[in-house]
Amino acid sequence: MKLTLRTYTLPLEYAFTTAHHSKTHAQTVIVELADGELRGYGEAPDNFYFNATPDKTLAAIESVREIVERAPLDPRNFYEALREPLSRHPFALCALDEAMWDMHGKSMGKPLWEIWGLAAPGGLVSDYTIGLDTLEAMKGKLADHAGWPVYKIKLGTDDDVRIVRELRGTTDAVLRVDANCAWSAEQTVENAAALAALNVEFIEQPMKADQWDAMEKVHAASALPIIADESCLSMADVERCAGRFAGVNVKLTKSGGLTPALAMLRRARELGLRTMVGCMTETTIGISAAAQLVPLLDYADMDGATLLAEDVATGTRLEKGRIVFTDAPGCGGELVC
Repeated sequence: MKLTLRTYTLPLEYAFTTAHHSKTHAQTVIVELADGELRGYGEAPDNFYFNATPDKTLAAIESVREIVERAPLDPRNFYEALREPLSRHPFALCALDEAMWDMHGKSMGKPLWEIWGLAAPGGLVSDYTIGLDTLEAMKGKLADHAGWPVYKIKLGTDDDVRIVRELRGTTDAVLRVDANCAWSAEQTVENAAALAALNVEFIEQPMKADQWDAMEKVHAASALPIIADESCLSMADVERCAGRFAGVNVKLTKSGGLTPALAMLRRARELGLRTMVGCMTETTIGISAAAQLVPLLDYADMDGATLLAEDVATGTRLEKGRIVFTDAPGCGGELVC
């Protein structure tokens, strides 16, 4: 097995701002695993909240290079061999896990969803994310990307309800909101009632990730479903979310790849939680991997590559929210530059 690492700094279409951070470019690490003519790809984008940087990802992967390059083409054993040494670096683990699953799928000539015994994906749509900005700029972004069936609105200001009210006046599409941990319990209950009147579908992670006791009370009182994001990083968190959230947003990067994400989504469904897969600002390599999980989902937030002004890969893409799958085996993403 040969391991190759590539880093990219890619401009975003717009500055992307959340309650945590703002950026104009996305940095990412692309992992390539090669065995003869077989190539597998995975991705580890940067992320401010999780303190994931390209330098840290590269160093973490280099620390396990010997394990990687001696590994057989067996995704589950590969993941287990790397899980402990990369326990503090889930983004690096994710990129390696994606790349190995991609190779495995290619070696079998099948997409991963088929290998996992899932139904053929189809019908689910992704939202398009409107980052925090001035109200006029947010309206402009929505107008520039008119025609999507669902929009996710980033919030975290003192005027969040008014922002959604103004945006609701410009579109009849489904709206979701994501406060990225910026609200208190009291604000969450109050805002949920106001947002329900504006036909918002759900609220994503309104409160800080560790406020479990308060979240249980908010879950019971909220007029809208609340989906966990920052509160759901592992299988143990999925268990803890039951009774405190209506659903979970499982991101491959924060959970450590396709292997744990697949198990987390299956367990969430057993617990009666709604399921979602989200993304970071990442290329089509990461999005194509995440898309293999679509048959297990109630909601999708897979617009990470759409937010880029430039991409470096082909694969699964979005057409005004519709998830268009490639026929390629594995994850379906291919690096083009």
